[in-house]
Amino acid sequence: MNYRFQNLLGAPYRGGNVVITDDTQLISPVGNRISVTDLSKSQTLTLPFESPNNVSRIAASPSGDLLLSVDETGRALLANLRRRAVLHRITFKEPVSAVRFSPDGALIAVGVGRLLQVWRCPGFKRELFPFELLKTYAGCGGAVTAIDWSPDSGYVLAGSKDLTARMVYTISRDGAIFTWNDDPPSPGTPESKEGGGEEELLHLGKWELLKKDFFMQPSAKLTACDYHRGLDMVVVGFSNGVFGLYQMPDFVCIHLLSISKEKITTAVFNGLGNWLTFGCAKLGQLLVWEWRSESYVLKQQGHYFDVNSIAYSPDSQMLATGADDNKIKVWTVSSGSCFVTFSEHTNAVTAVHFMAGNHSLLSASLDGTVRAWDLFRYRNFRTFTTPSSRQFVSLASDQSGEVICAGTLDSFEIFVWSMKTGRLLDVLSGHEGPVHGLMFSPTNAILASSSWDKTIKLWDVFEGKGAVETFPHSHDVLTVVYRPDGKQLACSTLDGQIHFWDPLDGVLMYTIEGRRDVAGGRLMTDRRTAANKSSGKCFTTLCYSADGSYILAGGSSKYICMYDVADQVLLRRFQITHNLSLDGVLDFLNSKKMTDAGPIDLINDEDSDIEEGVDGQRRGDLGYDLPGAMPNRGRPVIRTKCLRIAPTGRCWAAATTEGVLIYSIDDSFIFDPTDLDIDVTPEAVDEALKNAQLQRALLLSLRLNEESLIKKCILSVKLLDIPAVAASIPVRYLQRLIEVFSDLLENCPHLEFLLQWCQELCKAHGNFIKQNSRGLLPALRSLQKAITRLHQDLAETCSSNEYLLKYLCSTGTKI
Repeated sequence: MNYRFQNLLGAPYRGGNVVITDDTQLISPVGNRISVTDLSKSQTLTLPFESPNNVSRIAASPSGDLLLSVDETGRALLANLRRRAVLHRITFKEPVSAVRFSPDGALIAVGVGRLLQVWRCPGFKRELFPFELLKTYAGCGGAVTAIDWSPDSGYVLAGSKDLTARMVYTISRDGAIFTWNDDPPSPGTPESKEGGGEEELLHLGKWELLKKDFFMQPSAKLTACDYHRGLDMVVVGFSNGVFGLYQMPDFVCIHLLSISKEKITTAVFNGLGNWLTFGCAKLGQLLVWEWRSESYVLKQQGHYFDVNSIAYSPDSQMLATGADDNKIKVWTVSSGSCFVTFSEHTNAVTAVHFMAGNHSLLSASLDGTVRAWDLFRYRNFRTFTTPSSRQFVSLASDQSGEVICAGTLDSFEIFVWSMKTGRLLDVLSGHEGPVHGLMFSPTNAILASSSWDKTIKLWDVFEGKGAVETFPHSHDVLTVVYRPDGKQLACSTLDGQIHFWDPLDGVLMYTIEGRRDVAGGRLMTDRRTAANKSSGKCFTTLCYSADGSYILAGGSSKYICMYDVADQVLLRRFQITHNLSLDGVLDFLNSKKMTDAGPIDLINDEDSDIEEGVDGQRRGDLGYDLPGAMPNRGRPVIRTKCLRIAPTGRCWAAATTEGVLIYSIDDSFIFDPTDLDIDVTPEAVDEALKNAQLQRALLLSLRLNEESLIKKCILSVKLLDIPAVAASIPVRYLQRLIEVFSDLLENCPHLEFLLQWCQELCKAHGNFIKQNSRGLLPALRSLQKAITRLHQDLAETCSSNEYLLKYLCSTGTKI
């Protein structure tokens, strides 16, 4: 299967600046990837390329075609946003603190340490040296943290770490805003002079201080700001979670509100100035707020801590995630957005499970409860508990949804409840270690459980006979899964092997040795190489494909392995990330970074007020030196905690340190060549029809969105050409096309022709229609209504004609 990366869910915003292009496209860094959110459609996608480390600064060209992302080590990528492809790469000498395109898009200003560099922006064509350094300025007095261009791209303003420059307003971190009378230098005046290999900044314009104003937040520092030229407004964010919106130059406070108790790390206007975007790195959330109506446009927050468990809904359209932050989130797979969050659990959520019908969701937690959630009313309608407090780590339900089972970490028991009454029915005892794996057989009521006591047990839950059969192993069993047909059982053990059992005959069918396949990645604190390291070479999660022909396996490694079950061979290894900011990605460490005190990256010798976010994001520095603390001082270690394949078999998800990665064999991005055309007019449609370019004519009419032209193009297609034309339609136009067919079926006499169109559309785009049925539901219902009405009318006509023909035939024989 040619699975490719499609999206990233559940990952929090951890710092860095955000950018808004085209007034509705919100671009934000997520680890070493870039996330793009369409605010008008509430859709989020993650670009397929990665940076070597966590992204700290991003900038978009004024046209919205180019994106420059710079990671925390100074490595930059220039990407084409429309095609989602990397064009050029460059490495700056030092970490970059600010970057900005000029208004005409021809230049890029970059703050590298105390220097301000101006580069020529590369184009779309391939060049040997695409980036050209034009000028380097010094003399800012500190690290350049703010850059702004004049509207004509003639001069650039730069601010040090204590000064943020925005037009003729300068804002300092202590809460002061100064208004200056700006008289910039004339175009013919030289702006720099040579000095020591670098050019010193000269303020040749006349700068006159007009007034001073102060933001009254005595207990907080100013941490984010932005200025909108068209509205002449300033928005500022503070370290106590308060933001303010001010009308300049009179310094009139329009809004002064609190959105959280943590520091606001970014604040940005959109192009029209009606939306404000705020980011809070410590909470991992992004907020888009419409300041005129005082309402939220977007309020997204990923899981701040690791995701432990994921589950697909039966129709593969929703994905549920449970994490260490005690929260459960339900996501729409097609749009990548979270539509509900449950936070009633008081400890880490260890397992989630969808019930049949997509209407309810189960979750198990270390707080000793199993909860059932209603996905219609968004509430907890049932809570399952035990007589004494237990910690649940596994969860399963039978096919009917009447019996709920959960395995414990501390008492080594399996508890059985009734879904209807919520009563505890039975307690299954027999394991001598934590029960980390539970799954019901898809064909009968046999429950399989795996435990660290080196056994797998099969239980007949309904008969209450206890353990029916026990499968012993030589090492601890970490997880167990059934094949979808129920005729095979797979489990992984601590020695890195995958065992396949026949649950009916109780015999071992075959074994896969996966130690070498899962091995890879050396931690910074490891004393052995990645090849010689023995710990972590095992699979902690398994998942069968929809047809049971292959199995996915993942664990404490940067790899996810895909095996062919029948031949027991490795088909493919997926590397889930290349992010060097995580521990365990590199196979070989740099010996230059090893000191007598340990790895130099783990020595906290910083004595500065570095901002929180990508640069200073650590999960609490207080407990790192206590006994039992992580030796790498909280540096995230790459691992895969859960794997799930969608019931349709078209995609699968992995809960990793980076977030929930979605891989799919469907094309998430379809390039439409008509987007390159400038002249999209009715005349162009007629010309295409005249030249028998039916596909092009239909696409142009759909872009124009004129119903008469769309109908004209549909009726111009010959019956034999319908399959080819239907297959070439981009999925973005499906909804509009279905709506047109609904109208045509009610008013057009070409019934067979239109039904052939509908059939070919369903054949070509059936998978997309099924996965996005929620968004296409209004159009599909209109089509169904039109076809049903036609069927009823034709049924009456055909029925009467049938009896008339029978009468005439019988009369003719008598004569």
